[in-house]
Amino acid sequence: MKKYQYKIVDSRDVAAAGLFKGRLREDIEAYLSSLGAQGWELVNVDFRELEGGLEFAGIMKKEV
Repeated sequence: MKKYQYKIVDSRDVAAAGLFKGRLREDIEAYLSSLGAQGWELVNVDFRELEGGLEFAGIMKKEV
């Protein structure tokens, strides 16, 4: 049976600068890509609009 480790990610984990409440799309893509390079896979994501900006929270998993 496969076993997984889970991680909750949030756009607030990315340094501020543009689209997502001050975070650039490229910065978020780089953040998620760096986690992917470590074996993490994004399995669920929730986008929300707050005070005119977008944020997201997601669940990532990787096999252990």
